[in-house]
Amino acid sequence: MSQPAEGGTSARTRRPIDRIGTTVLNELVQSIVTGEYSPGDLLPPEAPLSAEFGVSRTVIRESMKRLQEKGMVTVVQGRGTHVTPFTSWNVLDPLVLSAMIRHDSTLGVLEDLSIVRAALEAAMAAGAAGSVDEDGRARLHRRLEAMNERVHDSTAFRQADVDFHIEVMELSGNDLAENIARFLIAHAVSSDRYTGVDPERAFEITLGEHQRIVDAISARDREAARVAMHEHILGSWERRRLPSDKRA
Repeated sequence: MSQPAEGGTSARTRRPIDRIGTTVLNELVQSIVTGEYSPGDLLPPEAPLSAEFGVSRTVIRESMKRLQEKGMVTVVQGRGTHVTPFTSWNVLDPLVLSAMIRHDSTLGVLEDLSIVRAALEAAMAAGAAGSVDEDGRARLHRRLEAMNERVHDSTAFRQADVDFHIEVMELSGNDLAENIARFLIAHAVSSDRYTGVDPERAFEITLGEHQRIVDAISARDREAARVAMHEHILGSWERRRLPSDKRA
């Protein structure tokens, strides 16, 4: 069982033993993401961190190793632990990306995420158009019909929307792009600011955009499919932005 640092009193609430390591790591990641510790900063030594969190030095040491695996710090013997620049972070690490989205005060992360997602899914739509067969066309039409049937149920409609995009990804045959895009979608939809608000006739507009994607893929028009998917994802993101987040 982990013990508090010798001679020190925990500055934080004691956690159950099975959550201690995860909680310490989460808070350290959050401190780096929010800029409490900036690139180049030296993190406190093990003893002060041990006292602050009320855990053993072993827990702190393990947390530092995991931060290093995420690319957020460098540990140099005799020189301490320094925070690395953002460009070194593994932003596809679930803990890192979740923290970035959660503390995205300017929407910069969600904006970039939308751009990356649009590029990936546009490429996959083009790939699907290049190889689609009758079975693939039928699958897309079934997904589109499922969305149409759920237009009066926002939760069900959004899930059908995600299912449509996953269908396109699978038809593309690009497993790597699909893996990354699925990951981005899963983390984006957990953010209320990404989900945003639905303007008037939002679902009808979305259905029209999806119809254009289906038509382009079905016609095996790679460029039209790429453009239709790209415009849909970026346009949908812009429509959903909260009024207070609208760009001037």
